[in-house]
Amino acid sequence: MIAGHFGFAAAVKASQTRIPLWTLMLATVWLDVVFAPLLAFKVETLDPLPGTDGGYGEAVIHADYTHSLVGSLVLAAIFGAVAAWRLGRRAGLILGGVVFSHWVLDLVVHRMDLPLLPGNAGDLPKLGFGLWRVPAASVAVEVLLMAIGFGLYWRAAARVDAKRARTAGIAMVLSGIVTIVADLAFTS
Repeated sequence: MIAGHFGFAAAVKASQTRIPLWTLMLATVWLDVVFAPLLAFKVETLDPLPGTDGGYGEAVIHADYTHSLVGSLVLAAIFGAVAAWRLGRRAGLILGGVVFSHWVLDLVVHRMDLPLLPGNAGDLPKLGFGLWRVPAASVAVEVLLMAIGFGLYWRAAARVDAKRARTAGIAMVLSGIVTIVADLAFTS
């Protein structure tokens, strides 16, 4: 869902022109940025589903801290507070919301592996609608999010500078093609 997250960030950028694009892109994957070192230190883990190689959507993700509902809200609040300090209150609120959007988008594709509380405290039921079980549908949703986000971003950029918007449009189409090919490679 990485490309889908980036598509969402691009859509936000279309209406929030004062927020640097790089901060939106970082915000949208912040949960995964924090997840990476926890994965490296085996605090959080990935378990391939039986009979798979653990590719795109073929793993149970035990991200019980970074991808718990409460954990993602805490990480969003921290990111938003730092952003507010550097970029202003409004940008901080928006960027915190973009961080939390990661959890909402993951809820759609993840299997039931998203805990409510950090560390799955209380052993409550985990959430996830499981769109990854239908790889073609999850790729379609991801591509759609990316296309809508990039389209909105391109349209906003074209209002400011048509020549630069054409260049950005070409880059977006190429990145979209690469993402689709990569997603298809991981799902086959």
